[in-house]
Amino acid sequence: MKVHTAPQAKPLLPAAVEFLDTLRVQRRMSPHTLVAYRRDLESLAALSDSILIDRITAADIRRFVARLHAGGLSAASLARRLSAWRSFYRWLGQQRKVAANPVVGIRAPKRARRLPKALAPDQAVQLASHATDGTTLQLRDRAIVELLYSSGLRLSELVSLDWRHFGAVGNAPASGSWIDLESRQATVLGKGSKTRAVPIGAAAVEALRLWLPARAQIRAVDERALFVSERGRRIAPRSVQQRLELLGKRLGLGVRVHPHVLRHSMASHVLQSSGDLRAVQELLGHANISSTQIYTRLDWQHLAKAYDAAHPRARRKA
Repeated sequence: MKVHTAPQAKPLLPAAVEFLDTLRVQRRMSPHTLVAYRRDLESLAALSDSILIDRITAADIRRFVARLHAGGLSAASLARRLSAWRSFYRWLGQQRKVAANPVVGIRAPKRARRLPKALAPDQAVQLASHATDGTTLQLRDRAIVELLYSSGLRLSELVSLDWRHFGAVGNAPASGSWIDLESRQATVLGKGSKTRAVPIGAAAVEALRLWLPARAQIRAVDERALFVSERGRRIAPRSVQQRLELLGKRLGLGVRVHPHVLRHSMASHVLQSSGDLRAVQELLGHANISSTQIYTRLDWQHLAKAYDAAHPRARRKA
């Protein structure tokens, strides 16, 4: 059996470094997004090998995609990689460094449309209302679960929250994301540096009101961070993932619990109850409603099961 390996990474060309600086300064892309762009451009450099960047053709790009696909890269990753290359060549064209964009019109292999996983409503309620013994970490974890399920935040949005709004002081910028319990609202800086306001449900507000006094008792606590570790530092994304997974196992939910599951659960439960796709789009911070429409398929599954179970003509005869 032949094993395919990814091409070895090569140093970025000066033009690619300049492009990344443009994304960081002018488009204000997040560090996470910039890392992904850098990885995609390093892949292009490795695949092109000795071919000059302005000599790469559409046929070369198709060959690169075929090689990555044979090496096991998923359709979703290939699509993202092509998008990064396309943006890079578009910028090169604007700089008059290439005559044409060889990535235009080239698409990744079709990927299966996977439905996001979601908890059943009773599972979500069991998870969010789990009993605590009042310890600091359990109060924090309860508040995290309630807020994720209440507001449908991304993991990166959750960990970047401040416990209130802070103005710019010295080298420290003003808060980009924060909560306001009086107005029961969270302001979050999401993808593409877009700010949106999302409501905080009553149960989440109560859990946060219990957590904040406990947070204040932690030694050397971060002045701004809403959720912190035992050492007082802003909580890491990986720590949130681990704590939720352990909590799901302890409660015997039978599913792997992670932050995105709670985001999907909120979206699908709100859509099932209201049918308001636009509202769910706003809550999730989706730039395009097509990203939100996948939840209509979750809702359809729910309706189809109810129909099959209840409608006399839908039941199969024994």
